[in-house]
Amino acid sequence: MLYKLKWAQLERHIETKDLKILDFGSGFGTTANYLAKNNDVIAIEPNADMVEERERENEYTQMIGQYKKLKDFDEDTFDVIICHNVLEFATEREEIVKEFSRILKRGGVLSIVKNNGAGRIMSKAVANDIEGAIDLLEGGHISNTFGKVYVYDPEALTKWGSNLEIEKILSLQTFFALQGNEVEKLEPQWLDKIFDIEMKVSDLEPYKSISLFNHILLRKSH
Repeated sequence: MLYKLKWAQLERHIETKDLKILDFGSGFGTTANYLAKNNDVIAIEPNADMVEERERENEYTQMIGQYKKLKDFDEDTFDVIICHNVLEFATEREEIVKEFSRILKRGGVLSIVKNNGAGRIMSKAVANDIEGAIDLLEGGHISNTFGKVYVYDPEALTKWGSNLEIEKILSLQTFFALQGNEVEKLEPQWLDKIFDIEMKVSDLEPYKSISLFNHILLRKSH
C-alpha cells in the first residue's frame, strides 16, 4: 500500500515518462524498477545484499555506494530525485540534500518520504501501546532494523539544499496503518477502498498531520 500510494501521488504531481530519475537509497529496487518502465533510472544503494535481491523486471542502472556517489554526477543531471525513508537514518542528511539540489535540474522535483512523529504517536495509541505513545510524546525515538529514526521538520529540507521550494506535503497511510485486522488487509476489495480514501485525503488537513508518513515534493526553482 505504501508503494502504491507513493507512486500514485508522484504521478498525480508530474508526468513520470521519459525522465532522468535518481533513486537514492533504493533498497530492493521496488520503486526504481517501477519507474524504469517509462524512464531512464539510476539507483544507488549501499547494502550489497539488498542489491543482489533487487527487483529487476525493468532495466535500470544499479550502483552500490554511499552519498559520496552523488558527487560523480554533473550539475542539472536529473529531472526527478527519489529519496524515500532514507534521510532519517543518514548522519550526512544535510550534505545529501545539498548534493540533491546541485544535481537536480532547474524545475526538477525532489520526492522525499519520511516518518511523521505525530502519526507514529497516533498509531501506537490506537494499537494500545500506550507506554510507547507516551514515550514518543515525551521525546523518545522511533527505531527499526535500519536504526534510530531522526524525525525532522520538512522545512529543514529547504535549508539543507539550495533553491528548493516545498510544493506539496502529502499524507501517506493515514488510515491503513491504523487497521489492526491483518486478514482484512489481504482483501483486494478492502485494499481498493482504503487506497481510494487515502488518496482523497492525501492533500487535506488534518490528515497530513496525523498520517504515519509524509510525502514531501520539492521543486528546484533556479
